[in-house]
Amino acid sequence: MNATAVPKAIQPGVRAGGWIVAPARRTPPALRLFCLPYAAGAASVYTGWSGALGEHIEVCPVEYPGRQTRWRESPHARLAPLVDELASALEGELDVPYALFGHSMGSLVAFELARELRRRGAGEPHALFVSGGRAPRLRHEQPRTHDQPDAFVVDRLRRLGGLPGEVCDEPELLELLMPAIRADFAVCETYEYRAEPLLTCPVVAFAGTEDPEVPAARMAPWAEETTGPFVRYELPGDHFFLRPSRTPLLDTVRAALTPCPTSYTRQEHR
Repeated sequence: MNATAVPKAIQPGVRAGGWIVAPARRTPPALRLFCLPYAAGAASVYTGWSGALGEHIEVCPVEYPGRQTRWRESPHARLAPLVDELASALEGELDVPYALFGHSMGSLVAFELARELRRRGAGEPHALFVSGGRAPRLRHEQPRTHDQPDAFVVDRLRRLGGLPGEVCDEPELLELLMPAIRADFAVCETYEYRAEPLLTCPVVAFAGTEDPEVPAARMAPWAEETTGPFVRYELPGDHFFLRPSRTPLLDTVRAALTPCPTSYTRQEHR
């Protein structure tokens, strides 16, 4: 989780009712990768990803309500309405194959979005990338945060290493961001797993070697959510390893967004 949802002016290039912050291409890509931010994060987390994944993959950073380009909107405090609204917004973006990437809270959103799109007849993603997010069947074991006093919420963010200095130094800014921060904690803390038919798409999991929040062991059960290929990578870093380990992470994502060979088997990489 990270508090990077600093309000900004509405940016050009937003589409899908504001859910995607990326200009539309003149010609359709081979595949769209929808990227879901972590709690209190924003679409800007994925700035710079597009060029790293090649010209045929269109990176579509998702903006949740209540931050940056959508900071005047009310954030969702439950996962189901968030996913339902997002799935509806993406209907016009599913004319080409798609994949999903989510970090921390974003991995949970990506998982439930994959199931919701399947229910709507859109088919499953080409691949589901889950990063730094506990497997959905596991219980939430971290301290309950969303309904605690502000000081508790801020301290938790500090201990996670996810509170930028500019937010710490600006009480008014922190007050402005607090509704979205609390809502995102609530999304994670109130989530209840419901059994459905397993996915059949590949699931690629990433864990930080020094992540105290979601160690690799809590990523391993993601294998139980698909009958398709599963692979888990451990990358150097703490809960926010996607920043220091950005290059190997993106290299792995790019390699995975090609058809998996039929002999593909489950494996783990360190």
